Amino acid sequence: MSDEREFRIRPGRVRSSGAQRVRPFVAQALAAARKAGGTVSRSGRISPGNRSRFGRGRTASIQANRLLTGRSRVVVIKTRVVRHGPRAAPLSAHLNYLRREGVTRAATEGSNSKGHEKARLFGPEVETADVGAFAERCADDRHHFRFIVSPEDAADLADLKGFARELMGQMEKDLGTKLDWVAVDQAIIVAPA
Repeated sequence: MSDEREFRIRPGRVRSSGAQRVRPFVAQALAAARKAGGTVSRSGRISPGNRSRFGRGRTASIQANRLLTGRSRVVVIKTRVVRHGPRAAPLSAHLNYLRREGVTRAATEGSNSKGHEKARLFGPEVETADVGAFAERCADDRHHFRFIVSPEDAADLADLKGFARELMGQMEKDLGTKLDWVAVDQAIIVAPA
């Protein structure tokens, strides 16, 4: 390229296809409501349709919103529903992952012990839950729930196990059913009862 004029760029008009266009938030929200089984009226009211409201947390959320104050604890909760199936990894594999070395509170606080021990699962009344027994009890279930609960003052809590037990007890009370669960300091696995 001895001559600078040989190579010349002529940009065209910027175009976007319909697939690249972002849908408005309202359209996304209405689509999510329909996907969840609700119906949306012309006035914009979302109703559950002919589906049952049992176990959807409606009563608990109404009561919780009334009780929020400036002194309420801020907590981030990540929730996942995992379906059991032939292609899904077994629950025992996830439980073993939670118990891996280096996830205990002592390990994360930088203890000087050379050999980190595996974390122990605990349950409602037991200090050390049996992984195999819990996975076997859940074998015939369609799904299980995974919760990661992160209170903003977790570092200040002396008894994380007590906090988890109190939280799960309140969930049982709000849902009106007994829950079968195990937990590590940072994760709670719930199987439908």
